[in-house]
Amino acid sequence: MKTRQKDRETPGPQAPWNEIRPLLWMGGHYWTDQTGELQPAIAGSEFDLVISLFTLPGHGPHPGVEHLISEIPDGPLTVEQIRSVQQLALTASYAVRSGRTVLVRCHSGYNRSGLVVAQALIELGQDAATAVEVIRRRRSPWALNNQTFEQYLTAGLDVACLLTGLDALT
Repeated sequence: MKTRQKDRETPGPQAPWNEIRPLLWMGGHYWTDQTGELQPAIAGSEFDLVISLFTLPGHGPHPGVEHLISEIPDGPLTVEQIRSVQQLALTASYAVRSGRTVLVRCHSGYNRSGLVVAQALIELGQDAATAVEVIRRRRSPWALNNQTFEQYLTAGLDVACLLTGLDALT
């Protein structure tokens, strides 16, 4: 399954992960250090829950940390994949409300993790536009550069599911 877009002219993130709101972190499997070198972002036991939308061996988390995996592409999603995003966002928002630290990560920590984190922020009371703005301010201006994902959030994931389902019928 293709999980990464090829058009990566965007600069890499400057940190392995960033706190988007208290207890809710967003990141990737790689980040770019001050010298411009790509570095692995390896989660240990610093989070109570890690949600991975992309995985690589050796990138953690520690075996004692709850780890949910749902690999999705960085492109248009199926109805099932959108439903998975909804469930993961609900899980993340519930964990945050329960006082648990949550990391949502993908390859670079821009799009797939941004989609889940934005939906979690919506579940926690933000509107879609504010959720996207907060993510871009706290993670990177390049976060959520996948316009399809931003459209899913603006329309609402339930509406995105309905529209995606209609596309599948044609």
